[in-house]
Parts: sequence; structure tokens; C-alpha cells
Amino acid sequence: MASFSLTNLDLATSFLGQNLSGRLNRAKGKPFCALFRSPKCVLDTPYEGNVTKFPRIRVWDPYKRLGVSTAASEEEIWSARNFLLQQYSGHERSEESIEAAFEKILMASFQHRKKTKINLKTRLKKQVEESPPWFKNLLNFVELPPTDVIFRRLFLFAFMGGWSIMNSAEGGPAFQVAVSLAACIYFLNEKTKSLARASIIGLGSLVAGWVCGSLVVPSIPSFLLQPTWSLELLTSLVVYIFLFLSCTFLK
Repeated sequence: MASFSLTNLDLATSFLGQNLSGRLNRAKGKPFCALFRSPKCVLDTPYEGNVTKFPRIRVWDPYKRLGVSTAASEEEIWSARNFLLQQYSGHERSEESIEAAFEKILMASFQHRKKTKINLKTRLKKQVEESPPWFKNLLNFVELPPTDVIFRRLFLFAFMGGWSIMNSAEGGPAFQVAVSLAACIYFLNEKTKSLARASIIGLGSLVAGWVCGSLVVPSIPSFLLQPTWSLELLTSLVVYIFLFLSCTFLK
């Protein structure tokens, strides 16, 4: 009986040894940490139950969802959006709802501005079409150049005006007026490709500006002018304006 028990014990021991060695062989090649599983904590999983939820998450109107009026300014809309995102930070659905409402308002504002701009152009075009024939013929001689061209020529003639004022005590602005006239003719010749036409327009602008300045300057109150500013100097400033307008906006 004792021999039978020892035999069974030997068999069980050999069986357990084979089973254990098989498991160890299957575990070869795996990292040691993979053999053991650490317990999971409930706090490790994302959970939004303890985060404040946005109460107007299902409100359809984007203005009501953000809590602003339809007449609110862009700054007020940005402030409402930032405040709500900060208040309901951590709740993904609330943040998405706030951002969606903000984007809808921005898109509606952009479309409104674009539509207003198109309507303004349409109205101006309609007014031009309904204007008298002489006004249409006048517009045929006018063009709107690029903004950089306007600013470059404005800077040139403003520099000539400032130069004339600085040298007003030493002499008249004859040299500055001559340089401005030459620049005006040069710019007009670039557009018209006709030196004769450019010269006629430039000289006409000079004469028109000088006549207009001679009539307007004496009516200016003397207390608005510097004592050293002569009638010739003030008239030349008007001439610079006429030369700038003619070489910039005339065809």
C-alpha cells in the first residue's frame, strides 16, 4: 500500500514538473512584466460624470447657446466663447457644442459681410448705369490704380509739399513745382503712351491748380496760416494736389 502511494506521488510530481516546464517554455520571449497584471483603478479611466456639463448643449440657436444677443459685437462673442470653454473645460461634448455655435456665428457673419459687399457693388453699378450721359463720359477718363501706386505717388507729392514749406523762407517753390510737373508728365506718359497728351494733361493740371489756389487761398483766415507762408507757397500746395490727382486717376 505504501509502495502504491509513493508511485502515485512520483507520477504526480513528474506531471507537475512537465506542466510547469511547458508553461515556462511558452513564457519564453515575453517580458517579465507581461507575466503579471497590475490591478486597475477606477480613477485611471476617463470619466465625465464629475465634470460640469454645459446646460445649453442642445440649444439650436448658436446665439442663445453662447448666451449673447444677435447684435453682439465680435469681441463680446469671443469673450462668451472663451468664458464658456474655461467654465466647462474637461467635458468633451460641452466643448464641442460651444465651438460649433461659435463657428456658426462666424460663418454667418462672413456671409453677411460678403453679401453686403456684393450688394454695395451692385448698387454702385446701378447708379452709374442710371446716371446722365455726361457723367458716364466723364467716368471714361477716370481709373482706379492699385493701392501701392496711389501711396507711392502720394508720398512723392507730399514730399514736394513738405520741401516747399521747409524752403519757404529762402525762396519760392518754383523748382519743386517744376519737378512735380515733370513727374506728373512722366507718369501720364507711362499710361497713355503719348508724350503730347501727357504734356497737355500735366500743363492743364498745373494751370487749373494755380488758378484754383489763387482763388481759394485768399479766403483762408490768416490766423490759420504761418506768417512766413506766402501766397505763392500756398498756391503751389494746391498745384501739387491737382498734379497728384491727374497723374494717378486720369487715363
